[in-house]
Amino acid sequence: MFIHLGGDMVLKAERIVAILDHQSESHSADNQTFMKKNGEEKRIERVTEDPAKSIVITREEVYLSPISSHTLKRRAENPSLEPYEEEITRENQNG
Repeated sequence: MFIHLGGDMVLKAERIVAILDHQSESHSADNQTFMKKNGEEKRIERVTEDPAKSIVITREEVYLSPISSHTLKRRAENPSLEPYEEEITRENQNG
């Protein structure tokens, strides 16, 4: 199963170690340290130029996604709903 993180980024679900709300970074010293270390190692990839809403952690990289952690979690649990969610998102943005 694949999870769409936004933009052109798609990951295999089994690669994902954790999905965090982006705001949680500022609430925990451990999260800040983790992000700082990965930033210094150039292991953080911004999925799009849109503001990050979630942090997706794999063993190799950390992705900053414009899609909420709640939506990504739902996609991981219900892969059959993902195309439907994409259509709803496009409809909401267009009108």
